[in-house]
Amino acid sequence: MPISPNQGSTGGGTLVTITGTNLSDTSAVKFGNKPATAVTQVSPTQVTAVSPSGTGSVGVTVTTPGGTSNPVPFFYVGAPFKSSLGTTSGPLAGGNTITLTGTGLSTATSVSFGGVTANPTVNSDSSLSVTVPPGAVAGPVGVSVTTAGGTNNGLTYTYVGSPTIGTVTPTSGPASGGTAVTITGTNLDATDSVTFGGTPAPFSVINAGTLSAVTPPGTEGPVDVVVTNPAGSATADDAFTYVAGPGI
Repeated sequence: MPISPNQGSTGGGTLVTITGTNLSDTSAVKFGNKPATAVTQVSPTQVTAVSPSGTGSVGVTVTTPGGTSNPVPFFYVGAPFKSSLGTTSGPLAGGNTITLTGTGLSTATSVSFGGVTANPTVNSDSSLSVTVPPGAVAGPVGVSVTTAGGTNNGLTYTYVGSPTIGTVTPTSGPASGGTAVTITGTNLDATDSVTFGGTPAPFSVINAGTLSAVTPPGTEGPVDVVVTNPAGSATADDAFTYVAGPGI
């Protein structure tokens, strides 16, 4: 007498289908010693029922006027616990794969990002990988995981728009570096790096539209300024010019 699914939440509420023979006029379905709810006679060979709450492994039995069946095992699974996301932000377009860690993840069937679901790859009971779906707008969304034991929430993932650069001020400074530069644009609040001619520069985020940076030492001439965040990079071609110091 197969039962599908053969596992469900400790809180109950799992709809199971029981298949066998001589199931007509089923009067009761029990999970261990607890009666199931919403028992429905589908056919002489099939019955559906909703599991009660429980723990561990129990035997499921069906009772008809002809007697009670042999027990078939059903396993109660606790709700998942999520401890962390390997990556907490990424491009608005999605498509990047992240790792989620926790416990009770071995039966995970879906991961939701702000209500948009994705199918995970289960690595172990404590780890799964999932490709992030596209987001609707930039900003944080809740992340939930659904397993045979239920759904758990509590983590946040932030969708990030690609950066743009509007202005770089001032546009020149000494080749020795040390010039304080203001960069304006969009989606700058998630900036990971700023480079001048390929050399990383120290920077501070002022807000989503403004960065401040200090030029590193460089070589005389114009260089590109590049701002990078989890969604990509923006390049301002020849936006800053290194000027050689005077010589006597």
